[in-house]
Amino acid sequence: MARVRLSVAERREELLRAAIGQIEARGVAAVRIADVAATLGVSNALVLYHFSTKEKLVAAAFTYAAADDLARLRGLLGRRTSALRRLRAAVRWYAPTGQAKGWRLWIEGWAVALREPALRDVTRDLDRQWKAAIVEVITEGVAGGEFVCADPPGTALRLTALLDGLAVQLTSYPGGVPRARAQEWVDDALARELGLEREASAGRGR
Repeated sequence: MARVRLSVAERREELLRAAIGQIEARGVAAVRIADVAATLGVSNALVLYHFSTKEKLVAAAFTYAAADDLARLRGLLGRRTSALRRLRAAVRWYAPTGQAKGWRLWIEGWAVALREPALRDVTRDLDRQWKAAIVEVITEGVAGGEFVCADPPGTALRLTALLDGLAVQLTSYPGGVPRARAQEWVDDALARELGLEREASAGRGR
């Protein structure tokens, strides 16, 4: 059966999605151009035509994944509800106990970023934009009198550090921390940071 002819943008997106799948399955170090090509039934030359090297393909794949995650985050924070509800939804989605599916990918990315400046830029930019979005909604909640927080950037940093650390534990060591316990820790941390009773920050209050 003949393959449908794709535009350049569509082909690049198809290749990036395939690369993300292969990175999650094999890891950055083991994945090859040939693996990505075989997934789609195309030639190695076609992959190299669009990305020229494995390193550029990997960096582009992480950039694509980061853009997708940030779009999801902005969607959650852009809902027409209270700042507390939006913040709680974003934190629960991002947490390794939530619906975010890319933790194995990002743990791979953090490891490779130690040696690859291009990938380090991608992961740093995602981290910066995530924190900025959290700071914005916290600041909005403080201004609206929903909760108290004297240091929104510090709160965003501490929440991110907790979520990232839990992601490593739950992804790398399955069963080491029960998911329900991890969610309790996240809810407790959010309550402490916002000066709320735990029931309110966990959604059983207002």
